[in-house]
Amino acid sequence: MTSVAIRKLGYALGHSEDELTRLSQQAQVYTPFTRTLFEEAGIGPGMRILDVGCGAGDVSFLAAQLVGPSGEVVGTDFSEKAVGWAAARARAREQATVKFQLGDPTLLEFEQPFDAVVGRFVLMYYPDPVAAVQKLFRHVRPEGIVVFQEFDMENIRSIPAAPTFDRAAAWVKKTLSATGTRINMGVELFSVFLAAGLPGPTLRMDALIGGGGDFPYEVFAGVVKSLLPAMESLEIATAIEVEPATLAERIRNEVTACNGVLVSPALIGAWSRKPG
Repeated sequence: MTSVAIRKLGYALGHSEDELTRLSQQAQVYTPFTRTLFEEAGIGPGMRILDVGCGAGDVSFLAAQLVGPSGEVVGTDFSEKAVGWAAARARAREQATVKFQLGDPTLLEFEQPFDAVVGRFVLMYYPDPVAAVQKLFRHVRPEGIVVFQEFDMENIRSIPAAPTFDRAAAWVKKTLSATGTRINMGVELFSVFLAAGLPGPTLRMDALIGGGGDFPYEVFAGVVKSLLPAMESLEIATAIEVEPATLAERIRNEVTACNGVLVSPALIGAWSRKPG
């Protein structure tokens, strides 16, 4: 794939089975932060929820836990493979309150309004996040909730410096930026909500920090692996430089050797209510 094609694609991580599996592994790490955000925003029993960019379905399943058996969750994604993967997981879980629909919800129409629209790491991929939020909150009933959680990748770092991690993090940020991703979307959420016509949102910030042998280094290494085709196409890094098979182990060894810690990108959440 050429560099031009990668830039037009806009979503460089792809939807391979490895990437969908990685998304679920990542969700295990970040779900406690998202759960707290949703609870503070007011997601609760009996609500009807629209999940934007559902991917492997983990945010939809989390929302389903919060709304309970009397609620309903509709997860949407533009990737047919992701929707099929998420739907298969729902069937395996016998999760009747969660449904998945193929398509971009900024363009889709639904028979009933939702009590809330939610999304995690999704506005960062929209070319115009303000227009996206405007189109999304038309699906929300008056006084319904709009809540998004996005990355601020300026937050990512190692203390003391772990050279392999820092180099890989720089590759990730450069690759995502080159493919049109807004890598610091989290700190833009306040202005995006206002520009979209919503009241000023409440914000919260979380981050994963830790070290030692049990830290989930594999989650970060998985991001690098998923981005590797784009990295090579854009001539940012080669597979020989990345050495994806041993990347997690090498980072673990560097961090533990100096009793250091890694700090994840910040997860910044914002929520507001649609005017009545």
